[in-house]
Amino acid sequence: MNPFEMVAIIVVAVMIASVFRSRYGHQKRHDRGEIEPQDNRETVQLKEEVKQLKQRIQTLERIAVDKENSLAREIEQLRDR
Repeated sequence: MNPFEMVAIIVVAVMIASVFRSRYGHQKRHDRGEIEPQDNRETVQLKEEVKQLKQRIQTLERIAVDKENSLAREIEQLRDR
């Protein structure tokens, strides 16, 4: 067997093994409950932080829109004089 063929066979075998490990290994780890409880707490904290950031963005958007509307009204009032 040619050395290049041997290298090609090894590369293909490693690729197939990594596909099987990623597909079936992850499910087994999840089914056994190896996900740490800390991950769940961290997930909850991150979700709460995202919710707070979304509320802040909504407030900033409302302020920006209100300023634009009030500025437009003031300009119209000056034009009417």
